[in-house]
Amino acid sequence: MPISPLLFLRCAIFAAIALLTPPLSADSECRTAGDTDGKTTAPSCLQLETITIFGRAEKARDVAGGASYITPQELQAFDTTDVARALRRVPGVSIQVEDGWALRPNISIRGTASDRSSRVTLLEDNVLIAPAPYAAASAYYFPTFGRIHAVEVLKGPASITQGPYTVGGALNFISTPIPAERRGLLQGEFGSDSTWRVHAWYGDRQERFGYLVETHQWQSDGYQTIDRSGRDTGLDKEDYLAKLAFYSDPAAALYQQLEIKLQSSDETSQQSYLGLSDADFAHDPLRRYGVSELDQMNNDHDQVVLSWRAETGNGIGAVLTAYSNDTSRAWYKTEAFDFDGSEDPQTFSGTSWANVVEAINAGESLGGSTPDELQAVLDGADTAPGAIQVRNNSRDYYSRGVQLGFDRLLETGGVTHSLQAGIRYHEDEEDRLQRSDNYQQIGGELVLNQVGLEGNAGNRLQSAEAWAVYVFDRIDWEDWTLTPGLRFESIDLGRVRYFENSEDPASRDPDNFRDSQSNQVDIWLPGIGALYQLNAEWRAVAGIHKGFAVPGSQPGVDPEESINYEYGVRYEGDLGSFEAMGFFNDYSNLVGVCTNSSGANCEPGDAFNGDAVHIPGLELTWSASIPLEGGWSLPLRAAYTWMDAEFQTAFDSEFFGAVEPGDPVPYIPASQLWFAAGLENGPWAFDVSLNLVDDVCTTADCGEFERTESATMVDLAAHFRLTESLAFYGVVENATDELYIAGRQPYGARANKARTFILGARFSF
Repeated sequence: MPISPLLFLRCAIFAAIALLTPPLSADSECRTAGDTDGKTTAPSCLQLETITIFGRAEKARDVAGGASYITPQELQAFDTTDVARALRRVPGVSIQVEDGWALRPNISIRGTASDRSSRVTLLEDNVLIAPAPYAAASAYYFPTFGRIHAVEVLKGPASITQGPYTVGGALNFISTPIPAERRGLLQGEFGSDSTWRVHAWYGDRQERFGYLVETHQWQSDGYQTIDRSGRDTGLDKEDYLAKLAFYSDPAAALYQQLEIKLQSSDETSQQSYLGLSDADFAHDPLRRYGVSELDQMNNDHDQVVLSWRAETGNGIGAVLTAYSNDTSRAWYKTEAFDFDGSEDPQTFSGTSWANVVEAINAGESLGGSTPDELQAVLDGADTAPGAIQVRNNSRDYYSRGVQLGFDRLLETGGVTHSLQAGIRYHEDEEDRLQRSDNYQQIGGELVLNQVGLEGNAGNRLQSAEAWAVYVFDRIDWEDWTLTPGLRFESIDLGRVRYFENSEDPASRDPDNFRDSQSNQVDIWLPGIGALYQLNAEWRAVAGIHKGFAVPGSQPGVDPEESINYEYGVRYEGDLGSFEAMGFFNDYSNLVGVCTNSSGANCEPGDAFNGDAVHIPGLELTWSASIPLEGGWSLPLRAAYTWMDAEFQTAFDSEFFGAVEPGDPVPYIPASQLWFAAGLENGPWAFDVSLNLVDDVCTTADCGEFERTESATMVDLAAHFRLTESLAFYGVVENATDELYIAGRQPYGARANKARTFILGARFSF
């Protein structure tokens, strides 16, 4: 029987108080807390930070496993609003480009499925941020990256502290912290395609009180052009955030801090799933077919987080966090085509635009229509009534929970134990009540024939309740660091599908359902990492852990499980910083989850076993700063990843298709390289980045028209600080204007964003 969140919250508070009882003996020193700018705040001994996994860049290098930290200064170098561009510097991370803005990015870590980042644990300030991370993990909401302060990436055995997705790891996006003193920022920029952005925040911290208010406003007309239409293809996004914190007396025996975080965002973007045929892409990559004219996403997100943290003066700390996320999305977009037309939306019987584009590419007929006839429809030819289906993919999500973490520092006999433990109760839900409407094309324009019944395109609830517990110990002894850990996940998944064409589908009559399914998963996830100091400059790293991803609600679908290995070396010395990390992910079962964005011929929400998969890989990173004459310096950074993701067995499924041993896992690049160089002197800073993107197979059999294109992307940036408070900058993204087939899902070839110019100013006060 599920425990209510309120009861759990009460129990967690009493448990936290008990955990804070001083031990009989403890030999430890207080550590000074600080914000993520590195400025000292209250003289507390707090060991657990509410919002971070491991802290700053130097702490990332001390993790006994793969870990990266993108600093605020690195994010400011190119002032990007695109999380994909920022993550290129992190080895092992790959991106499937879809809309060019990364509004709903497709992120993979060490070969996990990239579709909607559904196999990566996504966090903001150490709180789960996907709309329904257990029941429907696809990230149709993503934090506005332009307001993000820093990014943590955790891979390897240490990732078992962050679940439920532990195969690849976790991404933690750190929001703007409350400043250590009264400060503010006003940033504005304008660029290509009438793109403008305003980012502003203001905050202060006193001895017992702190606050922050922030807004991020972003708008663009878009870089594509819709046939026979004056509609934009860009976005309009507003984001607001507020933090309020209260602090106890720093000298108190029990230091306490209470923080309230409120965040709200609203997005309207003219985004489509419909790409292009290869012939049309070759002629004009930035074209959009007129049948996608009405495509529009409306996305609203609200978050409330309440965090209480406390620490005694003898090395014990605790953090109790309650959180609630509410997300609503309505993506109205062209879905399918019926050359003969349909009587009404409820009896529509057509084919996906993916099949139409595929038939045009292959020069084959489809449903009695020749490739030329199919192409004519995309070019604006008249159709029969009810031939074009436009669907409102309307969904409401909630995600809420309570989590308690505590930390205890012990020193005995020259051995230091940094013990961590945590428990989380979480529940989430996805509520689909979708509608398909019928249109026809007359004179190149879409004409509405009939509005469909609510629920005729999907009427179901998916829900999850989950308990997660972990314990993790960092053991430091002489030149050794060992990090054994154990995680337990208990997940109750459920799905109810109601009849889609009933007269009142919104009533959700308990007796009026098509089917219901449930799946209970209980799993233990052990892991251990090791770090050995070879000498003053070199360290060796190794680890092994069990990976896991939530399988879905259908019985018969096995959990996604793997055994993950990693091993490597780190160097820190006169030649800069260097890391070489090899890894091997041994999947016993790779799970594919059908979504509209996956483009597969299956029902969204269904999950499929993918059997065994092997992913060996190599990650290399290097950074150095070379002094030059005249006070100039030359910072250099590079990241390289090689992976070979292959299926190990033969099988056939609706999602994966016909798979043979040795077939590639879709959208996992064999190699990728990111290199950046800069010139800095006083108020001037110049940066250039080079990203080599390998082509990938978009399906396991990787036939003709089932592969993306390789590309070389170049970004440029220049900054000039006029005063201590005022700085100007210019950025050129995709400076060579290279346009390539970056993706083929869901419905045809898709281009990356064209060359973009940005001019901006940043005023700090």
